[in-house]
Amino acid sequence: MRNIADRPCPPLVGPGPRGVAQETLSRAGPVQRRLPAAVLACALLGAAGCAGSPPGAADGTAAPRPGRARAASSAPTAPVPPPTITAKLSPRPRRLSLAGDVIALDPGHNGGNATHPGIINRLVNVITEQKACDTTGAETDAGYPEHAFNFDVATRLARLLRNDGAKVVLTRQTDTGVGPCVTQRAALGNRAHANAAISIHADGGPASGSGFEVIEPGLVPGFNDKIIGPSRRLGVDIRNEYHAITGEPYSDYVGVQGLDARTDLGGLNLSTVPKVFIECANMRNNGDAARLTSAAFRQRAAVALAAGFIAFLRGH
Repeated sequence: MRNIADRPCPPLVGPGPRGVAQETLSRAGPVQRRLPAAVLACALLGAAGCAGSPPGAADGTAAPRPGRARAASSAPTAPVPPPTITAKLSPRPRRLSLAGDVIALDPGHNGGNATHPGIINRLVNVITEQKACDTTGAETDAGYPEHAFNFDVATRLARLLRNDGAKVVLTRQTDTGVGPCVTQRAALGNRAHANAAISIHADGGPASGSGFEVIEPGLVPGFNDKIIGPSRRLGVDIRNEYHAITGEPYSDYVGVQGLDARTDLGGLNLSTVPKVFIECANMRNNGDAARLTSAAFRQRAAVALAAGFIAFLRGH
């Protein structure tokens, strides 16, 4: 969120459409044209997850074109040319395995932080400065709290990743506790030797601003040098998949094209594994808030983040 001391941040059968869809298509035969990531996501999510999709769009078949019915005729008809897409996307494709991968998920803030200021206001060392142990997070004008959003998306994401064989560690197991401190959040991913990590947040920016951003670690010489490159790649993959699958625009008030780099976040400065933060949208913007409070959007956000991890870990 934009106004705190340390701004940490339709069901799918697989973790992400990019790797899955490519694999499904390649087994089926040659493809003359590749579908965009967002279209593939719609296909995998099913018709229920793609409001406004035409009949047949969920399984890759063409929707009937509107128009007048032809009169019945006994005359032979011309052969129908083959469709451009020769492979039909299965509604339950085989998922790409993440067996052997460890992923650390950090749902930002916690539900009990507001009632324990003495704990969360304690200063900790984040290398570049002393900062509060943790913060309370943002909320929508209607009172939906960021900590609840973060935990819900992380729980959904963990389920998707575990279903695909990954070992998932979370920095907190409930949404009723206090903390942990940002230093401890980073340490958990480090101890787990995670292949990749993410802190999940929603911003508290200006009400006029909209969109999401992915925050990468800025260089803190002698501390996070080794993770700058891989974290950059992780950030780009997460950014690309989140934008394509959720439809959320890039932030129009911070960062550039949905990406930013910072050296004031303990969760990034202290990480020894590739890690990024994501601000999934702006809770203070009415349009963004409406999406953040939707369970369907939170599921789509989890799907998008899973796709980003697959892109990073499997090079798709």
